[in-house]
Amino acid sequence: MKKTINKTTLKFIYLCTLSVLFLNCSNDDDSDDTVGNWVKKSTFNEDARSSSTAFTIGNIGYMGTGYDGDDYYSDFWSYNMDTNSWQQLSDFPGLERSSAVSFVINGEGYIGTGYNGDSADELSDFYKYNSNTNSWTQIADFAGSARYGAVGFGSDTYGYIGTGYDGSDKKDFWKYDPIADTWEETFGFGGDKRRDAVTFTIGDDVYMTTGISNGVYEEDFWVFNLNTEEWTELEDIDEDYDYITRSNAVAFTINGLGYIACGDFGTSISSVYEYDPSDQEWEERTEFELYARRDAVSFSNGERAFVALGRNGTLYLDDNMEFFPNEEQDDDDN
Repeated sequence: MKKTINKTTLKFIYLCTLSVLFLNCSNDDDSDDTVGNWVKKSTFNEDARSSSTAFTIGNIGYMGTGYDGDDYYSDFWSYNMDTNSWQQLSDFPGLERSSAVSFVINGEGYIGTGYNGDSADELSDFYKYNSNTNSWTQIADFAGSARYGAVGFGSDTYGYIGTGYDGSDKKDFWKYDPIADTWEETFGFGGDKRRDAVTFTIGDDVYMTTGISNGVYEEDFWVFNLNTEEWTELEDIDEDYDYITRSNAVAFTINGLGYIACGDFGTSISSVYEYDPSDQEWEERTEFELYARRDAVSFSNGERAFVALGRNGTLYLDDNMEFFPNEEQDDDDN
């Protein structure tokens, strides 16, 4: 006898087929999971805060200043990557502030500029920190306009500051000579004005991108060579990588690759992207595993990297995470 299949049976077979297809697609997606693992480290000892500034010398990260929604800070701390511990150091000698800039020249740290809305608004004073003696020395004030939200980076010879906000967004760059204790304006940056951008350094090249200007998130991408002091424009981050665009992020380097993490894009975000200069390509990595955040700090010695502090809305944070870019994500280590 000939068998027939009724409509109910056909519907059941159709739904089962869709389910199998969906499971197969899901399994394919699982095989393409992003790589990278975040591991919780020692929580910062003092008050939670954002908009601090940080630099790294050897295996020690140094962090100071900041804002907690009520108060500006001038305390200064070190984080030891090897012992996973924080230590309070001599206070930053300038006015309490947020959104300052920092860099390292030949093993000495420098902090300056920033914002104190209680009494001084934008600032231009600058100080050198000697990690061997745990002491500060005031140096020549920044020669550009007083500002905050700038970027800073250094070499064995000079320090550099650029962009930021002084009542309007900026794109100028300045070089500091520690021997002469002088600032000199440098030229050649052809990008847009901005504040709250990021830089990361790979070898003799400093990469700069992101930031915001007049409410528009910037998408151009530039590299500055520390030897030639020349800027070169690279492919915009919006061409194939829409989700890298942001402001108030952190950036760091691990084993010759650059990373951008967290930040703000209308709201606090937690995504992480890796840049490989050998093929000029970006890859998404495992997102930051605690609160999404903006205005955090990062420490990196070129082989290890940490992201700490920051804020999510009005929630100010005091946590600290280390990133392992080549490990699989493990939720149990947090």
